[in-house]
Amino acid sequence: MRSPDGCNTTIESGRASRVEYLMTSETSGWYARLDHECPERTNQIEIWLDSWLEATRKKQPIAAALPNDWPTLPAGLLSNPGNVLDHLLARFDAQSDGRSPRGVYAPPARFVDAVLYDELHYGTNKKKEPPATLSLAALPPSFRTFAKQFNENIREDGVEEEGSAESTKNLTVSGIPIPFADPCVGAGLFAERVLRIHAERLADFSPTERREDTLRLLEGLQLGDTSEVAVNSARKRIVIVLARLGLVDLEEEEGDDDKIGLSEAEMIVESNVRCIDPLRGEWPWNERPMLLISRPPWLRIKDRFRGHPDGSILRRQLSSELRQFKGADGNTRFSAIKGNVNLYRLYIERALQISQNGGRVRLVVPSSVLREKSSLPLRKLLVESNGWDSVWSFPEDSRLLFGGSQGVSVIGVTVGEETEVLTSFDPLMSDDLASGSGLDPEAPFFELERGPWSSWTDASWAVPKMPRDVVNRNRTIAAIGNLADKPRLVEEGTGLNPNGRAIKVRVGEAERSAWKKEICDWSGKDGQIPFIRAAHISFIDGKGVLRHPAFESGAGAGKSAAWKGPREMAVPTRIVCQAVVNPQSERRLVWAVVPEGCVLGNSVSFLDLPIEVTDGLRESFSSLEEGLNFLVAQLNSEELDLWSKAWAANNNVNNYEIEMLPFEIKEDDSPFTLFRNAGSLD
Repeated sequence: MRSPDGCNTTIESGRASRVEYLMTSETSGWYARLDHECPERTNQIEIWLDSWLEATRKKQPIAAALPNDWPTLPAGLLSNPGNVLDHLLARFDAQSDGRSPRGVYAPPARFVDAVLYDELHYGTNKKKEPPATLSLAALPPSFRTFAKQFNENIREDGVEEEGSAESTKNLTVSGIPIPFADPCVGAGLFAERVLRIHAERLADFSPTERREDTLRLLEGLQLGDTSEVAVNSARKRIVIVLARLGLVDLEEEEGDDDKIGLSEAEMIVESNVRCIDPLRGEWPWNERPMLLISRPPWLRIKDRFRGHPDGSILRRQLSSELRQFKGADGNTRFSAIKGNVNLYRLYIERALQISQNGGRVRLVVPSSVLREKSSLPLRKLLVESNGWDSVWSFPEDSRLLFGGSQGVSVIGVTVGEETEVLTSFDPLMSDDLASGSGLDPEAPFFELERGPWSSWTDASWAVPKMPRDVVNRNRTIAAIGNLADKPRLVEEGTGLNPNGRAIKVRVGEAERSAWKKEICDWSGKDGQIPFIRAAHISFIDGKGVLRHPAFESGAGAGKSAAWKGPREMAVPTRIVCQAVVNPQSERRLVWAVVPEGCVLGNSVSFLDLPIEVTDGLRESFSSLEEGLNFLVAQLNSEELDLWSKAWAANNNVNNYEIEMLPFEIKEDDSPFTLFRNAGSLD
């Protein structure tokens, strides 16, 4: 099928995909050269939009309309002006926040298309089955042509149902739910791709029908942003795209029966693309959104205003205001704030507030929201007050480009409904994005039923991370099932928490940046104190091993391996765990025993055991170190490692994660009998 602007949509999609991958190679240098020729970033955006408009009016490539002093446009950027605009605005936003514009990318068009196609085809994202045969007569007349186009199995033998018109009042003929909202519109990427899908679906309609339905869609847009630059960019982009799609006449102010006039289009767009603050302001439209799709800013308040002379004051003020902000009803607006105030979390909660009951919300957010402790209140809100039915998860190495060092997730929620089953598509790669349909039918997925899910997570509603291959996936699910009912490491029942005195999980005592003058390389001289970092702990032949030159001849990692600070910081024998993990490592949990007389860096955590436990170990084994090795062997079990991988929120093994490890002593033939009295010590 050919799109209304004369491009083959399949070819265009493939071309866009190639462009996105070129962005980090041949095209990245173009932006640096542009900064040299035109350093003012707002000017870059304005000139690019004006040139794009002029090129559209003259039906020329955009390169022909750019100023002569601009660097030559690489082929990788020539074919997608919208992608360049998104990138220019992302760089502007980063600089405005005091962040580096290097390595900043907007979501690629093919990713946005996948989200939109999936939502517009299926709504709730369950595992897709072939559609049932529909009765054509049951559809309103305006939908029959559309239905013919997209469902080859339609029969005209049904009876038209009463109320069909009512069921479609919130849909354009092209099938777009309205009002359609994006409260973080940016340069208008989601809006552009919605318009392209709309035009594609109306390709076989008459020009008049296309014009009328396009007007209905434009009037049903609710697009906002806090940035004036973003709003102006989105307004101009929408008009340009409409012209390229053959829906707006740039030469005629009033238009005709076939096309919308330029003045009318600009008037509607100006009214429905507004500069607003969705977090602290009221939603300025009378009707709530039926469909809200957006990528909110991934930014902590502590990272705002870094280049501002009063940045610290502004950050504190903004954080305090958002925590205490009350809406028009007098109630605190944000109930799910915990820890550092992160804008994307606030936008998730706000999106649910402003959307209609029964409306749909799809948001592109960091994958950390699925498992991190500070997002627990937000997950409770998603599950216990709404219908959270789907999530896509792309890990850091998924080649999406725009997520940086973070995984990318897309959450799908039906506002005000009940969560019964969450379908988690995980882990996904960029190749799982299917042109024109959303996700490839073979994309890996699993379903979390509410009952078992609640039991697995103690109603924290964390979403486990799964391996892609079926064998390891089944092993992980089996491990979770086996461990879910066991007591947690700091709870009663393990035998390690006698008389109400729980194990403490602590970080190594020496923070490297604070003590850097007291840390030196290992020389082997007498009197040196070993300094233990995560790099000194390895998993070899099924065991956690301390590989430090003080204890193993020829061991590497002698750099920054000695302590010359206060000698009293060297403490007794301890069980330690890597707190900083290489994401490419085969294992996540690696435990080892560190002998007496060492100092720990803050890249390792250790178990602070009650005195009753250490005394019991000494009595049951030949030494405390041997007794600790007995515990370490159990902590290094394959099941626990699979559990840790499944619930990991980031690359760090956090203390709270260790505290909540399910743990139960396996005695076998061990001489350690102190655990045999109903979890208490003799």
